[in-house]
Amino acid sequence: MSLSDKIPQTSDRYAMMQRFRAREAWHVMKILSEFVESAEELQGITPAVSIFGSARTARDHRHYKLAEEIARLLSDAGFSIISGGGPGIMEAANKGAFYGRSPSVALNIVLPHEQHPNPYQDLSLKFNHFFSRKVMFVKHAIAYVVMPGGFGTLDEMFEALTLVQTGKSRRIPIILCGREFWSGLIDWMRAHLVEGGMIRPDDLDLVKLIDEPQAIVDTIFKHYETRGFEASPEEREQLLNL
Repeated sequence: MSLSDKIPQTSDRYAMMQRFRAREAWHVMKILSEFVESAEELQGITPAVSIFGSARTARDHRHYKLAEEIARLLSDAGFSIISGGGPGIMEAANKGAFYGRSPSVALNIVLPHEQHPNPYQDLSLKFNHFFSRKVMFVKHAIAYVVMPGGFGTLDEMFEALTLVQTGKSRRIPIILCGREFWSGLIDWMRAHLVEGGMIRPDDLDLVKLIDEPQAIVDTIFKHYETRGFEASPEEREQLLNL
């Protein structure tokens, strides 16, 4: 077989490109529909706190129980809870809110290896794309509580830090719960990122290490006590341009 036999003829290539462009245009429309639908559904759930953590945390693990307690306290204090809708810490967060006073919100992600939604969801949304899901986590939360987790948890945490650091998002409390888990990462950032001049020393002030559930609730209230939970006009503009 010659090289020319392996290359599609001009007419075949044109038809193939047209099919690809049609599929790409449809894909863009599906992405847009995720943003539109989720934005409409989430408008009424403020104030809300997003809680992240590992999907692999067992129900009898202390981190699961801690996340459930934190979510229940926040829910009873009037905060809707946004989590990922799956198992592990996501389930614990949704469960705590489900049995509390405020809504339990789940932003479920469709994965190649199916992730089954947990049963503790007052409002359930489905996403095919991580990036549109992450925008909703940030846009509709007045605080982040980050439990121990893997790549997905780290991705969501650093996304929030980057958006706040660069002024693309409003300043919100970003609370890391699990001192023994997070301390090594904070030390590494101080030793390599700060000392290497890659971030400013005060960038580390964007995160707080807090393990006590009630202290987490108190910290969030303290952050907003002089200004309220409503976004200012400038902050609304920031959120529109995420």
